[in-house]
Amino acid sequence: MKRQKQTKYYILYGLFASVIILLVVPSALVFLSGSGASPLNSNQAVPVSGVSRTPQVKQEEPNPYIVRVFRVETGKVEDVPIEKYIEGVVAAEEPAEFELEALKAQALAARTYIVRRILGNNFNDVPKGAYVTDTVKHQVYYDDSQLRNNWGRDYSWKQQRVHQAVVETTNQILTYGNKPINATFFSTSNGYTESAEDYWGQKIPYLQSVAVPWDKDAPHYEDTVSLPLYEFERKLRINMAQAAMTGGSSWQHVLSYTPGKRVGKIRIGDKEYTGREIREKLGLYSTQFSFSIEKNNVIIHTKGYGHGVGMSQWGANGMAKQGKAADDIVRYFYRGVSVESDMKWLKAKNS
Repeated sequence: MKRQKQTKYYILYGLFASVIILLVVPSALVFLSGSGASPLNSNQAVPVSGVSRTPQVKQEEPNPYIVRVFRVETGKVEDVPIEKYIEGVVAAEEPAEFELEALKAQALAARTYIVRRILGNNFNDVPKGAYVTDTVKHQVYYDDSQLRNNWGRDYSWKQQRVHQAVVETTNQILTYGNKPINATFFSTSNGYTESAEDYWGQKIPYLQSVAVPWDKDAPHYEDTVSLPLYEFERKLRINMAQAAMTGGSSWQHVLSYTPGKRVGKIRIGDKEYTGREIREKLGLYSTQFSFSIEKNNVIIHTKGYGHGVGMSQWGANGMAKQGKAADDIVRYFYRGVSVESDMKWLKAKNS
């Protein structure tokens, strides 16, 4: 009789424990998934009590204080606090050896770029869930592990220098007409910047051509490359023999130059191209170029490195060496802009 009672108690205890498990475990799963313990991201279905949560079709409003970066190498989207993101961009886009005021100018441009993009809320050119990629398509971004690997023993002082530049410009962006500007930048000028109208065909008042006499010491101020004749023909889709017949000894002729001293239009044989078309088709450093032929090769001489619109990074460093502050630098390259706090823009986006 005593053994029967014990068996009865065991059965009741087992039933009670089963009920407790059924009630507690689902709640624990929900808690873990909401606290970051789950490896699933917010766009994936999370099973809770046998029910799948399907991703929402409507895209959520972007968080203005977080930059969602698509990492090309891993194929994943990482959430990076905005000021940490700016540090990663400045470190990737400019040598840490640059003058502090040049690094601060780069931080202003980088922050303005991402704030403008977040406010625009148009991310159709990136994978779902991201705001930007970590490549030149938007802004190059390196995380801390990449910087440690790239900088090696110099990591400590370089990271501190970049951090200082970002901290001293925290919450500041560049505006024109009370709106964040399209703060484009590039490596090295040919002695002048290019206006947006002459390169992209879009007139932007603050992106006008200005003289840049500080770039002459840059590594890519002048470059010469050799391209096999057949490659030149293939990339431009021309026949050099026919071009020579059409144009005689002057098989090429520059038809116009831009105010930035770059090729506006050029005729090769019976075809006309813009300087931008030639640069992109041949993969040139700049739209200031000249051609000559030696045996079976086309010798191409270029001056400058990049599209040429906006701020020259080496030019900014040259100005900083002459004692110019970051505010002076950005106002020189971006005509008529103001430097102001971005907090009101971000708060407006969140309100």
